[in-house]
Parts: sequence; C-alpha cells; structure tokens
Amino acid sequence: MTPALAALIGICLISAMAGIYICRWRVQMALFVFICSLHGVAYSASKAHVVAFGKWTTVSWIPTGAMRDKVEDKPVALKVRPLLVDARIKEFTLGPAHDVTDRLFVVRRAFRVNDTLPQESAAPPRWQWQRGGWLLVDRVSGHVSPINLPEFDVFYSEANWYRDYAAYCGVSDDGTKVYAVVAQIGRRKVVLKKVLAGKSVAANETTGAAPDSACPLPAWQRSPIRVTFESAGASSEAGAVKQAFVIRGHVIDLMTEEEEDEEAAK
Repeated sequence: MTPALAALIGICLISAMAGIYICRWRVQMALFVFICSLHGVAYSASKAHVVAFGKWTTVSWIPTGAMRDKVEDKPVALKVRPLLVDARIKEFTLGPAHDVTDRLFVVRRAFRVNDTLPQESAAPPRWQWQRGGWLLVDRVSGHVSPINLPEFDVFYSEANWYRDYAAYCGVSDDGTKVYAVVAQIGRRKVVLKKVLAGKSVAANETTGAAPDSACPLPAWQRSPIRVTFESAGASSEAGAVKQAFVIRGHVIDLMTEEEEDEEAAK
C-alpha cells in the first residue's frame, strides 16, 4: 500500500467517525428539544387559572319583549359584577353563584345590548343591560360555557339549584303555558317538564307581570331528593296548589298524598 493510499484511507475513516459523532449529536439535540417541548406543554396544561368575581355595581334594567309592554318603561335595578379569569373580564353576572362541585359552579349571566336605531347610527351607542341565561364555570381550566335550560324565560323564570339540578318554572313561547321544569347539567333532555295549573303568563300581562313571576321559587329537599312547585295565581280551599316530585336517578315520580304525609310526620 502506497503512502498516498494509506493517507486517503485515514482521511476517509476520520470523516466517517466525525459524521457519526455529528449525527449522534444531532439526534441528542433533537431529543433534548422534544423533551423540553413536552415539559412546556405539561407546564402550560397544569398552569392554574385564577377565577374570581369583581365588585358589585348597580345598573338599570329595562325589560323588553312583545308580552311586556306593561312594564317596558319601568327600569328595574340590578346588581351585577364581572367574572374574572386571570384578571380579565370574561362575563358579567348577577345573583349568587352555586357550587356544583369543588371545581365547577354556575352563575347567571348579565350583558349589554346595543339599543341604537339604524337612523341613530351617527350617535354614540345606547347600551342597555339585559338578564341572560346561566353559565357553567370551571375553576381549574378557566373555561366558561352557557347552560341550556329549556323553556327558561329570562324575564319570568327564576332557577333554584341543588347539586347539578336546576328547578324553575318555564314558559311557552306564546306565554299560555307554565311548566314545572327540572334540568340537569350534561343532559340534553330535561328530567321533568309538566304543565302547571293556574294563571298563565299571558293572563298576567293584563295586570303588568313582574320579573320572576311565572311561579314562586321551587323548593328542594333531600333524602329522598325532591322538589316542590307551587302554581302562580292558583288556589284552592286549602291554599295554593303545590306538587312535589321525587328524583330517583334520572327519573322523577309525582309524590302521592300518602308519601307527603309520611315525610311530614318524620
């Protein structure tokens, strides 16, 4: 073997070894970057969000709607406060919040709508406060999502929460029917929907119905879980007409008079 050939072979071996080291170094760097990215994702996923409420503010609410002419010009005072996620305003809310779990809670939404007419486009916007539906808030993720409560009327209905159940008196679109409704978070269909006897919302319009007047606030009891509805404007010789329902899983049974007497005797 000539010296020139030996030198050439030596150079090739050195180049090959250098290429192997460079390739190994590149693989190690790629692994390092990948591991760092995984740590970054894990850190961002585990980062805690701060969910809090701001200070209460009193605002004027002017009820509007086709069936509410009697009270349309009478402002109603509302106390609202902002819902803050990481110190940023996510929504405005009204009323107390209800803890569903140690992580989830529900609260009612308030918002402003632009009441400016088309011919008033040159003027500053006329903002009016309105009452909305209910929101589900996750304290850990900071996620805020609306809750679907069928037949819930933002003017006439008032919800009473127990666990993940909402009991309220719903109203049909034409205001001729009032329903006893129990809805559960996460279920597409309501657990209970039953027509209540008594005056309809449309009938109450002749006297100027007040907010949350579809019926008195339903009352919850436990062991067994049951809810009692009272019809608005309905009465009998014994007093207001009441109906109690027992929740067994996702099924609701109407309590009989014997069962109510047994519960009252305990």
